[in-house]
Amino acid sequence: MVKADWSIFEEDYWAINSVLSDLLKSSNSRSTLLIDRTGQLISNIGTAPEFDVTSFASLCAADFEANNQLAQLIGEKDFSTLYHQGTEESMYLSKIVNDVILVVLFDKSTTLGLVRLRVKRAVDELVTIVQNLFEKLEYRNEEYDAPLVDDDFTKEVEAEIDSLFAD
Repeated sequence: MVKADWSIFEEDYWAINSVLSDLLKSSNSRSTLLIDRTGQLISNIGTAPEFDVTSFASLCAADFEANNQLAQLIGEKDFSTLYHQGTEESMYLSKIVNDVILVVLFDKSTTLGLVRLRVKRAVDELVTIVQNLFEKLEYRNEEYDAPLVDDDFTKEVEAEIDSLFAD
């Protein structure tokens, strides 16, 4: 299930940002972003990119989805990581869990091997945080599953709407 409406509890926010900050420092990367598969930015730590981060997050999500379609064409379930290398800048994307993607932006001051090693540890930590977050949200949503209006009210509203459009 793809969540497009994020609610993050304060302790989860700090836990996520702590993992992203540790990853940033230990991998010598420039920026780390956590996004969902709809392209919604969840968190961004590091040097602020000189481009529109919201558009970038959407493009990363679309890139991940396009590559998953390619994976299926060749008989794979999906690709859990993507790597794009440029002459000066590179990016590494890794699937976390529940359609959450970690994006790491880095330059020549680090290596792909170091980024991959540190991302693996960060993903393990983020899986736990994100799964716990979804469990909390699911529990919270179950509390609110009761109808906010009763059947009598619904019938009255429908009758009123019907009377407005009656000939």
